[in-house]
This record gives sequence, C-alpha cells and structure tokens, in this order.
Amino acid sequence: MTKQKITSSEALAFHLEPTPGKWEVQATVPMTTQRDLSLAYSPGVAVPCEAIAENPELAYDYTNKGNLVAVISNGTAVLGLGNLGALGSKPVMEGKSVLFKRFADVNSIDLELDTEDPDEFIKAVKLMGPSFGGINLEDIKAPECFIIEQKLKEEMDIPVFHDDQHGTAVICAAGLINALHLSGKKIEDVKIVLNGAGAAGIACIELLKAMGARHENCIVCDTKGVIYQGRTEGMNQWKSAHAVATKLRTLEEAMEGADVFLGVSVKGAVTTEMVQAMADDPVIFAMANPDPEITPEEAHAVRPDAIVATGRSDYPNQVNNVLGFPYLFRGALDIHARAINDEMKIACAEALAELARQDVPDEVAMAYGKTLSFGRDYIIPTPFDPRLIHMIPPRVAKAGMDTGAARRPIIDMDGYELSLKSRMDPTANVMRGIHARARKAQARMIFAEGDDPRVLRAAVQYQRSGLGKALVVGREADVKEKLEAAGMADAVRELEVVNAANTRHLDQYKDFLYQRLQRKGFDRHDVHRLASRDRHVFSSLMLAHGHGDGLITGATRKSAHVLELVNHVFDADAANGAVGVTALLNKGRIVLVADTLVHEWPDEEDLATIAERSADVARHMGLEPRVAFVSFSTFGYPVSERATKMHQAPKVLERRGIDFEFEGEMTVDVALNPQAQEAYPFQRLSGPANILVVPARHSASISVKLMQEMGGATVIGPILAGIDNSIQICSTNSTANDILNMAVLAACKVG
Repeated sequence: MTKQKITSSEALAFHLEPTPGKWEVQATVPMTTQRDLSLAYSPGVAVPCEAIAENPELAYDYTNKGNLVAVISNGTAVLGLGNLGALGSKPVMEGKSVLFKRFADVNSIDLELDTEDPDEFIKAVKLMGPSFGGINLEDIKAPECFIIEQKLKEEMDIPVFHDDQHGTAVICAAGLINALHLSGKKIEDVKIVLNGAGAAGIACIELLKAMGARHENCIVCDTKGVIYQGRTEGMNQWKSAHAVATKLRTLEEAMEGADVFLGVSVKGAVTTEMVQAMADDPVIFAMANPDPEITPEEAHAVRPDAIVATGRSDYPNQVNNVLGFPYLFRGALDIHARAINDEMKIACAEALAELARQDVPDEVAMAYGKTLSFGRDYIIPTPFDPRLIHMIPPRVAKAGMDTGAARRPIIDMDGYELSLKSRMDPTANVMRGIHARARKAQARMIFAEGDDPRVLRAAVQYQRSGLGKALVVGREADVKEKLEAAGMADAVRELEVVNAANTRHLDQYKDFLYQRLQRKGFDRHDVHRLASRDRHVFSSLMLAHGHGDGLITGATRKSAHVLELVNHVFDADAANGAVGVTALLNKGRIVLVADTLVHEWPDEEDLATIAERSADVARHMGLEPRVAFVSFSTFGYPVSERATKMHQAPKVLERRGIDFEFEGEMTVDVALNPQAQEAYPFQRLSGPANILVVPARHSASISVKLMQEMGGATVIGPILAGIDNSIQICSTNSTANDILNMAVLAACKVG
C-alpha cells in the first residue's frame, strides 16, 4: 500500500482554508427573534444565573460546563519540537480540541498561557475553573508539569489531566495487560525497565505500580543511567520516589533478564544486544517520538518472540493517546466528576485491553486493509474502532462512581451506553470507511480536466494520500504552470500527464469511437476531433480501454453536457438504467437524493430503477437502504395527477421483489421524521428514510442546492450509478476536496 505524504504547503493550506484555524463556535439555541434574544440574554438569562448562584450544581444543567473541556498549554514542550512558546503551540491545542469533538463529542476550547512561571500558570487555570467541566493540560515541560498538575488537582474540584503523562500511561497499561496475557506472565512478577524519567515515563511507572507492579521490580533509567537509592546527580523528588536499592548502574545492565522495556526517551537508545539479553517473550514498548528506541524489525531480528509496540501508526500496536483522553473525559464529564483518579485510569486501560481481545468488526478491518485479531501484532485497539465510544466511558464512569468521584452518578448504565452509541456522527465513519477501501483498491484515477487548479490539487492529494496513481489529462507545460501558480511546484514531477499528443493509443481509441458513432451522424473527421481534442471524450476512451480504473470529470462544464460527451463512449443514459445519486451529509445524518443527473421526468418504472440503483449506492456506503418516494402528498392526499407515478412506483418495486425497505408516496417530513411517521401506523419504514426518490430532476436539483445553501449540508455527488465503469461527474462549483471525495468514490466503485 502506498505511504501517505504530507507536504508543508498542504499542511499550511489545511489550516488556512476554508477559514483560518480548525474550529468555530455555533449556537445551540435559536437566535432569530427578539424573544430568542430576550431568553438567551437579558432579561431571561437572569433566572438561571440566580438558580446557579443558589445551587452551583445547576451549572451542569443550565450551561455548557458539563460538556466543555479546556485544552491548556504554555508551549514549553510542543510535540517533539521543544519550547515553541504559547502562540507556537496553538495549532496543536486547536487540534486537540477537534480530536475531543471527533472521537467523543466533547466540546473543547484551547487556551495558550504566555508564562513559564508555574505559580502564574496555576493561578490562571484555577481562576478559570468555573467555566469548564475538565482541564486537559498539554505540552508542558517537566518538572514544571508535575508541580502544575499536582497543585491544580489539589485546588480544583473538576478533573485535571495532563495527557502527556497520564494519557500515554493509560494506553501503555492497556497494551501491557494484553502483552502479559499473551506471554503468560503476571504484572506483580515481571521485571520492568523504564528508560526516560520525564513526565510520561514517571506516569507510566506510577500507574503500573498502582496496578500491582512491585516497586523493587521496576528499574527506572534516565540519561545518567539507573536511578538507584543514594544517587544525587540529576535527581528530583519525582525521580527519587522510584529509586531502588540495586547495584545496576546502566540501561544495558538493567535490561539483562528484564521482562518488559518501556521507552519514553530517544531514538536508538536500545541496542539489539540489550534486547537479546531480555527474558523469554520480552515486551518492548519503544514509544520515543517520532522514532522509537528500537524498531520492531530490529527487535524481531534478534528476538522473534518479542511483543513490540511503538508510538507510530505505520507499525502494529500503536500507543496512541487518542484511545484514552476523549473517553476518559467523556466518562468523567457524564458523572460530573470532581477528578480523574487512578481507578478511573485503570478502568480505562482494562476496558481498552478487553476490547482488543474481542472480535474485530469488518468495518475496522476494512479501514486498515487487513484482518485484525488479538495477538502479538494487535494488543491495542485501533483509534477508529466504533465501539470505543460506548465501551470505554461507561467503565470510566462506573469507576468514578465506585470511588466517590461522581457528583451525579448514572442510574441507568444500559441507557447510558445506548445514548453513547447514538452520540457520534455516523457520517465520519462512512467517509472513513470509503477512504480505507479506496486506499486498498489503489485505483489509477483519470482526472480529465488538468487545466483546472482545483482538479490538479485534488489529483496531487489523491496520490499523496496513498490512494493510488493520479493520471492527469492536459498539456505538460500548462499543468506545470498551474501547479507552480498554486504553490505546488514540488508536485510537477509526481503527476503523470496524459494527452492525445503523447499517447500511443490514439488510433485504437479513434477506431473504437468510430464503431460507436458511425451510424449516429459522425464521420472520421468528427471522431478524430472528439478523440484528440475533447478531454472528456479522450478520458472516457482511456477508461474504456483499461488505461485507468476510474474517471473524474465535470468540474469545468455543466454535468448534462459532460454526460452527453461521456455517452459517446459509454452507455450512461436513462435508457440503459444510469442514475445520478447525490449524498447529503448534515448534522450527523446521511440522506441520498435521486435522480439528480440523468432522468428528466421519470415514470414509475424509471422511479423503481432509480430506487434500486440508489439502494446499491447506499449499501456501498455502508448504509441499510430505506427508500421513500417523496411528493407533496402523503398516501394519496391531496389528489394530484403529478403524484400518481410516485404512488405507483412502490407497486413496481413490490412486483420486482426487491430486498430493501421502501414506502410512498409521502411528504419529506413524513419520510424523515419518526414522529410524523407515527400518524401512519401502516407504513413500512422501520425508521427515517435515508434515500429520497424525487419526482423529477428539477425537484432533485432544487432540494440539493437548497440544503447546501440554507442547511449547510455537505454535498457529495451526483454519484453516477448503474453503468459498468467507474465514472464520477463533479459539479462546476466543486472545491478540490469535493473533487477528491468523488475520486475516492470512483476508486471504491460506489454505484
């Protein structure tokens, strides 16, 4: 599989467009009328203010405190980049905020404090405490981070969690539980060597000791060697707590006979000789960032029995903090916790370990392009496992309740788990699954309009994202000029540019096209002009001859015109059952609208075909189809000649004996709203429809564009379905990202 490549220009563009930064604030209440404003602000707001002043607990009911975490840093230890200062850390903290939202639906705000004085930092955070349900400290150097965290935990009545310490510790503990399970060892018996006595290292060893590891079995090393009782050089109170009575002085000596190595230090700190000296079935967690203390290849070369984890996503067993902090805070916030204690962290680690031992759902295996099952190369769950959100927080919440950390215990844990399942935005999982399938397919994608900068940016992203090979139709000099103007000069060498002037297949293409068009009023001169000068036709001919696996076009010309040109080469029209299906992604819902491209005024037979093709697209996207034939009438009222075909179409599907849910005709609100559906107890849909089959192409276009402009929906499509080749036609107002999404759909052969 092709490795992803991210360039500096791409990273900067991602943070700049469509608006600077990575998140924004949205109101959750109506703010339209004078009455709305009076309730949101003066005088209505006085009522909850007085209620909270009388009973502070009510802040969790009347404000966003209960689902709001502050991500706070002073930028003294940013990633592996060192002290970049408060402002330099802001992109990382914004990123952390959006991870909270993406993985656990926790609202988060980033705060960068411009001070290296621990007392000033502590005072600032403490004073902001009433605003938040929890504090996530990030990228603060040791030893200040220990002082800051300890003091804030003592003085604040909400969870304070330094993720660089405890997030790493929790995932490390989860992996170790499973590694020891596989090697048949117990935590209280194993000899553990830790290299790196900074924030993360000390947190890891402290958590393992809380889980049963014995103090005398844990050897901690730093740059000066073993931390032993009596050592004075380079010591502090946090290191001293882990000093042991031992004659060992170097990491090399400590590694002899060790069962477990934990590295939070530097690249290359561990040699193959050290690994060779370890006990049977050694466990090696080489977590140095970005390069491990020893690579899995190096370790396995001398010890095939080793279980190895790293901090990197391109190796198995990634120790990734995103498996911990979102779900720890989700559980803590939901019980209005006073703190995140050791028991909650251990509960999180144990739940993660259990999850890795369970069968892996197909969608997760598909996302990673390989079969995953519990074993030496899979001891830690993957970050995109959809079960994390409903399996980890309940265990964290229960531990918090059992240890008295909860202000408001959860009574119905089954109900809580159910609510977590429905909390996450399913659209993210759908798009991620499609991207994963595209990465596995490695399709050669033909981008027909190489003279358009948006198309070129999408082609570059397609290739750099490791999705496959991008073939751009255009003139080399023009492509080079456009890429340079777009700030992507480094991509000129990466893309393959194809056109009629540099292909050896042109005569073959023209013969094929003449055979198709000779009885449709086209002579050889017309065919030559089409094949050699029209990029849409040339690209289609490339695809028809297997010189690419998919085709993306339409960004520069109206879709109806492009479809007409594509039909010179393929049978992509209404008569041959082609259909255009547009996906609308909005507020966590996915709804497909059809036909948005091919059929001008379909009859009931066409409508039934549109429903079938749309159901295929839905299933390709991982949805179970529920089709509604929509109109301005519901089940025959009001009576209208124009609604008759919508009434007849379900009967056609009945006759065809299809295997998905359908109903109609009905208005859109009945189709999408379960409460409205209750007024019709006889209707057959088991839930809201996810496919709307509309009466005509004009109503489809109006619906989609209205949702896009007024509703803020993300629009993907129209997806061309029902033809043998993978062709997707973009709209003329597509962004580079929209075009990339269409390429991903084409790579997966959706439709």
